[in-house]
Amino acid sequence: MHSSQHLTIATTGDNILTLKAAPVTVFDDELAVLASNMLLTMQKANGVGIAATQVFSNTAMFIMASNPNERYPDAPIMEPTVVINPKILSVSTETENGIEGCLSVPGKRLNIVRHRQIEVQYQSLNGQIHHQVLQGFVARIFQHEYDHLQGITLLERINLMTPPIEVLPC
Repeated sequence: MHSSQHLTIATTGDNILTLKAAPVTVFDDELAVLASNMLLTMQKANGVGIAATQVFSNTAMFIMASNPNERYPDAPIMEPTVVINPKILSVSTETENGIEGCLSVPGKRLNIVRHRQIEVQYQSLNGQIHHQVLQGFVARIFQHEYDHLQGITLLERINLMTPPIEVLPC
């Protein structure tokens, strides 16, 4: 078993943050190692989510791991979840504002509008398909990390006057 290693986090200006991530087609040990390294990197940075593009990997994968910490003291507790090839199937018309930070946009916290509830589909590390309805803070993390895989950071999201997420047909 390998030991996880801390990865460098891309920040504003790094080109990788503007790219659309490539779908995962091979579910192997290399992918599991990347997920494990991403989790360690996110935890060290007090994050509640991290996308592969944030650690210079053009892979359609992110981790959601809501936990109260100094950046998000009121965050709900959830087991870290590896999300691969995510899709947003439907969104609530109801939206809510929330203050978000981003590991790739250090020192800034912005008020971002997100859908309160979303229905999602994604694959886990073994390629299994999962279907979930997410609400509140966890739905916010999913939408934030999903944005990263589309090449969108908070800095672009704040300027997008369109609805927060475009629903893509399956």
